[in-house]
Amino acid sequence: MACKSNLEPSRLLLALSDIKLAHSVFALPFALLAAFLATPAFLPATDAPGYPPPEPGSPVAPFLLQLLLILLCMFFARTWAMLVNRLADVRFDAENPRTARRVFASGRLDVRSGWMVALASAGAFQIAAAGFGAFFANWWPAVLAVPVLGWIALYSYTKRFTALCHLFLGGALAASPVAAVIAIDPSLLHLPDLAGTDFASGAPPGLAPPAACTLFLFGFVLFWVAGFDVAYALADIEFDRRTGLRSIPARLGARGALWTARLLHAIAFVLLVLAWRAEPRLGLWTLAAVLLVGGLLVFEHVVLQRRGVAGLPLAFFTINGIVSLTLGAAGIADVILG
Repeated sequence: MACKSNLEPSRLLLALSDIKLAHSVFALPFALLAAFLATPAFLPATDAPGYPPPEPGSPVAPFLLQLLLILLCMFFARTWAMLVNRLADVRFDAENPRTARRVFASGRLDVRSGWMVALASAGAFQIAAAGFGAFFANWWPAVLAVPVLGWIALYSYTKRFTALCHLFLGGALAASPVAAVIAIDPSLLHLPDLAGTDFASGAPPGLAPPAACTLFLFGFVLFWVAGFDVAYALADIEFDRRTGLRSIPARLGARGALWTARLLHAIAFVLLVLAWRAEPRLGLWTLAAVLLVGGLLVFEHVVLQRRGVAGLPLAFFTINGIVSLTLGAAGIADVILG
């Protein structure tokens, strides 16, 4: 009877209410953009240089099923990762005034129930990943499901041993566009010899434009997320120092953390420009979005410089949410209309 009680809908909804699924906006648009770039349904109709040979009459309907599976995978992976984060940090969250009201930290939901929901989400993710094999004979998502779950859960423990935890979070979210390409067409992501990469041209040799663009998007998301996570960690700088948790702000102080976030975002913007140049189908809509993102990143740091921790809600969620949604929408529009 206890197990049944732990799985009742009210407890499930309570767990989901605490993990901010709205923050999926940081990764989901890039996964969807990568999927549109990789699908044969929107490849150039002629033998354009660098692209795989077109498949005449590539239907859109199978792609819609692939998109549905990607959305399911994103939902369950996000639920797994955030629940592991809350469960791993329950003791620290209970001691931190900023996080003490979270459902596990406050005791409104027991840890056992949380792990049951987390493991159920992990199982659902693996089933959704296996759907690519069942419907499209692509078993790579199923093979990589467990390593992916381990990778995105690892971030929750990194603050215990490295101040570079922000890069681990960036890497967890940055995996989404690469995973989407593997789900749509794994042959695009072969292992090239990158020693002769011509960064001036915007694309590593041996990679088709969709794959090259996706790898640059991986880099952009990695450094972009790490940059705003460094800034977000300013809210816990004193708590991290007191409890021995590691972060860039705790290590370098507020001023050093802000300069680190600026550097990470500068690197991210360069990689975003390279992603745009790597894929000829990304045209004026995406270019406009790239320029807007550059301005938004500058504005974000102006807000942080002037308002400090008080500016985090605007800088963390609002501005960065606009960044991801704008890039995803503009890129998909270029792919469909081009």
